[in-house]
Amino acid sequence: GIVKKTEMEAFSNIRRSGLKAITLKSDDALEWVAPSNGDDLVLMVSSAGQAIQFSEHAVRPMGRTAGGVRGMRLKKNDAIVAMHVAPKDNKDLQALVVTECGFGKRTPLSDYRLQGRGGSGIKTAVVTAKTGKVVNAAMVQTGTLNKTDLLIITKKGQVIRIPAATVNEQGRSTQGVRVMRPTPESGPVATFTTWMSA
Repeated sequence: GIVKKTEMEAFSNIRRSGLKAITLKSDDALEWVAPSNGDDLVLMVSSAGQAIQFSEHAVRPMGRTAGGVRGMRLKKNDAIVAMHVAPKDNKDLQALVVTECGFGKRTPLSDYRLQGRGGSGIKTAVVTAKTGKVVNAAMVQTGTLNKTDLLIITKKGQVIRIPAATVNEQGRSTQGVRVMRPTPESGPVATFTTWMSA
């Protein structure tokens, strides 16, 4: 749940061997990097179905080797599964989440109230033994939803492709609808991605 912000100029002269971008604790790993304009919002989603949205102004710029600050406080056995940077004017944006057992839903980003950095967040999905944990979250736009596809892949490599519009819009405190039915042979859902079709 650690986040940091560094000016792009700090990476203007990258050596062939690379540059250090963050100092990590031994039990942590860097997972996501996204550009921001200095006035954006940050959304973090956890496997236990929690989410937090805060202003990037709450994260002061730091040097490359800094370790960052807490973006979201996690409970035991929870982990961040997605991070997105979104503009303040995001009325047409929705958070699309999918769980291990193939449940998914879309929720307007406006349903996630702005919070202070470092909190435990609010519910983005009801996680139960039936749904499994949240595996990933993506941003989709309502205006281009009919042109957006969803590619879901399981841990054993089974893939399905569905229109993102077929994933129902629901509130935060719901488990979603079945978007894939994993089997013992396919394994649970591992992750998914979205893209615009022609």
